[in-house]
Amino acid sequence: MENRQGGMGRLGRAYLTEEEKANKPKVTKALLRRIGAYLKPYWKQMSLVLLAIVASSVFRMMPSILSGRIIDDGLIGRDLRTLITLIVLSLIVTLAANLIGVFESYLNTWIAQHVTFDMRNKMFSHLQSMSHRFFTTNNQGEIITRMTGDISGVSDIITNTLSSILSNAITLIVAIVAMFSKNWILAVVGIIIVPLFALPTKKVGKTRWDLTREAQARNDEINGILNETLSVSGQTLVKLFNKEDVEYERYEKANRQMIRLNIRERMAGRWFRVALNTFSSIGPMLIYLVGGIMMMRYDSSLTVGDVTVLVALLGRMYAPVNSLLGIQVDWIRSMALFTRIFEYYDMPAEIQNAPDAVTPDHAEGNIRFQNVFFAYEPERPILKNIDFSLEKGKSVAIVGPSGSGKSTIINLIPRLYDVVEGAVTFDGIDVRKLDLGFLRRNIGMVTQDTYLFNGTVRENLLYAKPDATSEDLEEACRKANIHDFIIGQPAGYDTQVGNRGLKLSGGEKQRLSIARVLLKDPKVLIFDEATSSLDSISESMIQGAIDPLIESRTSIIIAHRLSTVQAVDEILVIKDGSIEERGRHQDLVDRGGVYTELYETQFRRAEPK
Repeated sequence: MENRQGGMGRLGRAYLTEEEKANKPKVTKALLRRIGAYLKPYWKQMSLVLLAIVASSVFRMMPSILSGRIIDDGLIGRDLRTLITLIVLSLIVTLAANLIGVFESYLNTWIAQHVTFDMRNKMFSHLQSMSHRFFTTNNQGEIITRMTGDISGVSDIITNTLSSILSNAITLIVAIVAMFSKNWILAVVGIIIVPLFALPTKKVGKTRWDLTREAQARNDEINGILNETLSVSGQTLVKLFNKEDVEYERYEKANRQMIRLNIRERMAGRWFRVALNTFSSIGPMLIYLVGGIMMMRYDSSLTVGDVTVLVALLGRMYAPVNSLLGIQVDWIRSMALFTRIFEYYDMPAEIQNAPDAVTPDHAEGNIRFQNVFFAYEPERPILKNIDFSLEKGKSVAIVGPSGSGKSTIINLIPRLYDVVEGAVTFDGIDVRKLDLGFLRRNIGMVTQDTYLFNGTVRENLLYAKPDATSEDLEEACRKANIHDFIIGQPAGYDTQVGNRGLKLSGGEKQRLSIARVLLKDPKVLIFDEATSSLDSISESMIQGAIDPLIESRTSIIIAHRLSTVQAVDEILVIKDGSIEERGRHQDLVDRGGVYTELYETQFRRAEPK
């Protein structure tokens, strides 16, 4: 009975949803070969698994087969020695079957974990090579799901689906062969009833699956409420608007719906199982009836032990048949999972090294934009005919209205994106022909949205230069005006910054980011609105760190502060993706154009009175 119920535990997976039917993958030889390529390195272990499954299946059948001799020779024949011998033998083969099952389970798990290890490594490496566009256009949760959930699903396929197919198929074959070897008439009687027992499980499986999906939807709703209301920001909003009671009622309603669905889902198959378990006794009863008639009326050579063996073997068939009837569903889901993973593997890396990439001996830091055009989408051009030069040690400020293309310009330099037309050169070489590692080593960027890893100040700084000494760290932090703050903390440079640096203020994170870039010691420094959205004190401290840097290095600054734009060698005024004006501060103010408007509405207003 336990085995039968184990087979019914798969009822919730017994059919395909409409979405799964619509997106059913096309199983081709190429797809199967590709899947096989991940299993091929472990063919020796898989061969052992197959042998273990065959041995385990045969051994598990032995007690049922031996039960016939126990009854005929031991009990009816009143032979105690034979009885004891057969019972001990049954125990031995049962133990052997279980030990082999443990070995098989270990091998299965070992293979599954190594395959997923290989796939995760390949996926992570592939994702690392993807362009900036990939991460800005694809949902982060979807990317992580492919990396974690989907590849973890491969482990389930190997340990459960493939193993289940082999084990159930072999068990079924062994049981059928054993039954027909005993008596083909009773074997046919028993086997006819098996599909009638298993087929109705699909209906109850669909009902349970529908209820499970509804319950999951309610669960997702509850998780959404919890994420919104129990976060720091959410709780602050709830309290400020006195919405505790409203949020409780919303949670209580969703929670009550989920509980009702869970109860229905768990009870959906109970009455069905009562009827099914009753129905499953029909097969054995028929064997007893037909077997009895053959023994009583036709003086058959059939024995009581033979009938008992056939009934036991029939019971062994229920779970494998029930499982194999749903194998198409498991197979399709498995192929769909591999297809989803391969879709990501097949996404080309938009930005990658040229086959003949150049790695110069040293870098100077000369930047040149030559008639550059760029668009994220062909019908929506972002940059149009951008043309300017920036010589070693010089600085340029890029200003303009929001959305004019300022950040896009600087993203083209380290090849976060590639130009559509024209060229960006670094020391006279098209950046698309330069080795990516070389190019990015020589470019340091400080952005408005500073990202820090969940670790210590020291660990975040060493990300730029793993072999940096404490003196190197302190020197960089002094230049970034953050050293005094760090040593003022109880743990100093071993202070935890929190997730994304949440334990630090915006200004502290920004100065730490500048120090990290200084440790990298790049030839070109890029500041993308590094002081926006900060209070005046933090802004002043960051500006104090930036000003000396732009005097000594090739620098590009997207700025909104008057003192910054006055200090640079040239100002580029961007409007609608084009360079509208260029020159020094006072010359541009005197022209009365776009820059003058920016000066009046942004730069002058930003200055302290």
